[in-house]
Amino acid sequence: MRLYEVVYILDPSLDEDTIAGKLEKFHELAISEGGEVAAVDHWGPRQLAYPIHGQNTGFYVVAQFTAAPEALPEFERILKLDEELMRYLLVLNEGEPTSGLSIMAETHGDDEAEAEADEDEDEDEEEGDEEMEERDDDDDSPPEFQGSRGRRRRHEGPAVELLNYKDVSTLSKFLTEEGKILPKRTTKVGAAFQRQLGSAVKRARFLALVPYSRGHDR
Repeated sequence: MRLYEVVYILDPSLDEDTIAGKLEKFHELAISEGGEVAAVDHWGPRQLAYPIHGQNTGFYVVAQFTAAPEALPEFERILKLDEELMRYLLVLNEGEPTSGLSIMAETHGDDEAEAEADEDEDEDEEEGDEEMEERDDDDDSPPEFQGSRGRRRRHEGPAVELLNYKDVSTLSKFLTEEGKILPKRTTKVGAAFQRQLGSAVKRARFLALVPYSRGHDR
């Protein structure tokens, strides 16, 4: 048994009962050879980064389940046949939560002081980014894409221990407004993180969480 994660983008016109019925059918197939559904997170309707099948919004659901690999071909076959399922992505879960959050390193003492000093030094440079980085504490919904404005000399803030491909807010810090990945010489991240970033962005693009850098009709 392995832990998988699937992100569904469903037709936003569906009601909650219909969506619940579809998910129940899908997950029965997924765990038909053993396993269990570990979590189901309804993100709800949200704006797509680019249109899918003529739709500008989609109803997002993220589910995690343990399953035997031999159960997945039939599971995916049924997903592909469902005309009200606009898109899906099935991946092995590597520890990412169902929410659109990454796991960040804790900052202590000198690190916090250094970060504060850097923030003061670069205040003018970062002024254009402040609106992007703000989060509404009363809104639990995952943030939508808003790319970086201008050039950044490095990535500010705590180190990312586990980059979640669903974390639009963190991904946005490494992307231009058009969705193009900023180079390492700009963000000052390591080669390993840049490779992880590339993989995360490809998944996020496929799920219309962030735009493609060229042509948004996918």
